[in-house]
Amino acid sequence: MEFRWCAKTTPSADKIARLSEALKVSPYIATILLQRGIETYEEAEKFFRPKIEDLHDPFLMKDMEKAMNRIEQALSDKEKILVYGDYDVDGTTAVSIVFSFFSSRHPGLIEYYIPDRYKEGYGISRTGIDYAAENNFKLVIALDCGIRSNALIDYAAEKGVDFIICDHHLPGDTIPNAAAILNPKQHDCEYPYKELSGAGIGFKLIQAYADKQGLPLDSIMEYIDLVAVSIASDLVDIRGENRTLAYFGLKRLNESPSLGLQALLEGGVQKSNLNISDIVFGIGPRINAAGRISDAKAAVAVLIEKDFNTARKLARVLTERNHERKELDNDLTREAISLIENNPEYAAKKSTVVFGNQWHKGVIGIVASRLIEQFYKPTIVFSENDGMLTGSARSVKDFDIHEAIGACGEVVEQFGGHKYAAGLSIKAENFEEFSRRFEDVVVKNIHSSSLVPEIEYDLELSLDQINPKMLNIINQMSPFGPGNMVPVFRSNNLTSQSTARVLKDKHLKLSVSQNSTSMDSIGFGMSHYLPVVSNRQIFHACYLIEENTFNGRTSLQLRLKDLKPA
Repeated sequence: MEFRWCAKTTPSADKIARLSEALKVSPYIATILLQRGIETYEEAEKFFRPKIEDLHDPFLMKDMEKAMNRIEQALSDKEKILVYGDYDVDGTTAVSIVFSFFSSRHPGLIEYYIPDRYKEGYGISRTGIDYAAENNFKLVIALDCGIRSNALIDYAAEKGVDFIICDHHLPGDTIPNAAAILNPKQHDCEYPYKELSGAGIGFKLIQAYADKQGLPLDSIMEYIDLVAVSIASDLVDIRGENRTLAYFGLKRLNESPSLGLQALLEGGVQKSNLNISDIVFGIGPRINAAGRISDAKAAVAVLIEKDFNTARKLARVLTERNHERKELDNDLTREAISLIENNPEYAAKKSTVVFGNQWHKGVIGIVASRLIEQFYKPTIVFSENDGMLTGSARSVKDFDIHEAIGACGEVVEQFGGHKYAAGLSIKAENFEEFSRRFEDVVVKNIHSSSLVPEIEYDLELSLDQINPKMLNIINQMSPFGPGNMVPVFRSNNLTSQSTARVLKDKHLKLSVSQNSTSMDSIGFGMSHYLPVVSNRQIFHACYLIEENTFNGRTSLQLRLKDLKPA
């Protein structure tokens, strides 16, 4: 797949010079920081050295006082509380945090509930409400879901069940009539940070309770590693308060993780200094596999477990389910790609909408992401069950797929999510009509540049400007993630020495040269570029800078992202 390269906006020379002087760093580092919104020494200090005191007062969130009053009333009256959450990583970590915190202080009053992906679907369900009512739960704390469940919250009220909704998804025009709604994205919520994960809002809930009860900071900090897992896995913005939460969450994950996370790490992530990427590709899929293949309660069971041997056994089950999930999504992806490539009509479209009546509902979101990688179009993958199609939607840069689904009108039964990822349901009989409407919306609203994958680079360097000090400062900019991605650089007019070769039939290994400077480079999955770098041809490169240790020797290395002939 061909990429378009796009340079980030370069700050003014005056701003670069001022920040460079204030921080005593190179203009290149100053440029990278300015591109991330850091303009002063004070902002840089907060960025490089987060403090737990940087966390906002939870009572700035609309309805937090109401939530506290309702929880305190429930605990005082010995009412049973049900902690309810979605079946993905964000939902299960949120439930684990809130359940563990309250159940350790009020044993016997707190239980948790995760809806069945296949029987109940996403978010709050009638089945879940009926369970609460039948089992005498007077209060439900809903995490990572509920902000659009107006009718269901009314149904719960009829059953004598109150809800506190802790959600980070976009609200609709009217909000549910709940006892309290904690969601910074409400238009009249003055909470200063809007991009918390679902588990992040759960964490603010227990922070508020701890503040009100005069509990020590350690009473909530033991759960901050779970918040980091949710931030990484839900791909939320990692600036502002999320940066503080992720920073201290990773610190705890590396130094003294919860027993459940420790058991999950033992099953597949073997390295000493874990980062956001290790969560995304190592821990997150194992937690997610519980709900994708079977029952997501198994994920919560691991995360709240206090006995390590038991946690180990439970974690092994999740690892086995993750292997099943990999096989399923590989098979389904191959089937979906074959369906698209064997139907010429798809080539002319600007969207991809597919379904299979035997496709496993638990992996269609992963398959949608794989199809984006292959065809790079707004994509929806549906699975059929009892005359209804459940879909997972994924988008391309700068296209709001959540808004596009909403524009398809009454053929959409239910939908929710974010700009780049959403879920929906339609009647099977409406598949063709929905596909037509969705394609029309995409055609009318998408810019042609959004249909070509982009590599955005921070700035252009010559090879002689790269040095260990520069990489050391870049490494201190972690944790990396949305809003603060690992810096990408571009260098022009490079040549390769005669050492360019292919490793394991797919990776490109070479030394690149520019004037009198050479650097080792690796391009994973880039073997097809060998002709571009052979015979001393001149080419341009986009890359990350990293360290490589081989035979006890550590040196700088370029990790290539893309190459173009000069």
